[in-house]
Amino acid sequence: MSGDKPNGLPDEAQLSKMSRDELVKLGTEMDGVELVHYEERWPVKGTRAEKRAERLVALWFAIAALAGVGFLAAFLFWPWKYEAPHTENHWLYQLYTPVIGATLALSVLALGVGALLYTKKFIPEELAVQQRHDGGSSPVDSATLVAELGDVGARSTLGRRSLIKRTAGLGAGVFGLGVLAVPLGGMVKNPHADSETKDSLWHTGWKSENGEKVYLRRHTGNFHDVELVRPEDLDAGGFETVFPFRESERGHEHELVQALKRADNPVMLIRLRPGQAVTKRAGQEDFNYGDLYAYSKICTHLGCPTSLYEQQTGLLLCPCHQSQFDVFHYGKPRFGPATRALPQLPITVDEDGYLIARSDFTEAVGPAFWERKS
Repeated sequence: MSGDKPNGLPDEAQLSKMSRDELVKLGTEMDGVELVHYEERWPVKGTRAEKRAERLVALWFAIAALAGVGFLAAFLFWPWKYEAPHTENHWLYQLYTPVIGATLALSVLALGVGALLYTKKFIPEELAVQQRHDGGSSPVDSATLVAELGDVGARSTLGRRSLIKRTAGLGAGVFGLGVLAVPLGGMVKNPHADSETKDSLWHTGWKSENGEKVYLRRHTGNFHDVELVRPEDLDAGGFETVFPFRESERGHEHELVQALKRADNPVMLIRLRPGQAVTKRAGQEDFNYGDLYAYSKICTHLGCPTSLYEQQTGLLLCPCHQSQFDVFHYGKPRFGPATRALPQLPITVDEDGYLIARSDFTEAVGPAFWERKS
């Protein structure tokens, strides 16, 4: 068998008295390892060239740390909220994603460059050939393996390069904090601290404030246009996506854009064909206005847009994971991973004949979250 162990192996008492170099030599012999080539990167210790190489590696690790700090600072404190074009802070808003992307990428790049430079400039050039052998590990194998690992660390010279160790630890540590900040960042602010506002998970932009009327508004492609919807605007079997609008928002660019961009605002307004049999949800029998029904466009599975409607079968399809919701049966899921019906928005018309929301949704829209009981 290849890699046979030599005769006269030392016992545990002898092993405890052997030096690391002796254990390494014994271990390589036992494992059938032949060191073909070995060359130190710096045969003469402490030269200026060696110091320069060490500072170069440390510089890259320091860059990784600084970039990691920059990522954390940008992620936590950069003004990320939407600012409309031509406003004073719009350029800062536009820079948010590039800044956090560039700083995180630079941190990863600098860590990688530092590790590669350290390997090329300080790890000895070694070529060894080992014959494979069968069997498990004996106490001798374990002791010699530990010695070999320790020898690898010693030969790498990392133990005596405190500057590189400190900067590498700093760079990796700050980078780790940056990685943790991404999933934990959303937990910094409690989304349920004020659950009665339209900005909580329990409400949407359709929530009326101070009794102000909330109209159904179509999106024309121009954020500044305000085009309200009347019942006669939709043909039988037709549908369109609508958004909330308040008269107090007219002329205010930020509010007009925010209403169209907010994730939980889109609503599918559907006009059923005359005579269509419909099963209504208990307690929501008057949420429709004639043949007009309004359902949240946000899939209750993972929040994708349920934007495909088949008027003959009354099925709304979510294109992401193929959940299907039955409009003829209060938006109940018929197929796919979604388990909850689409929330229905109660609607009516005002004295001028425009469609308005009678109230906000009576349940949270979109996917589940911890505090949701249904």
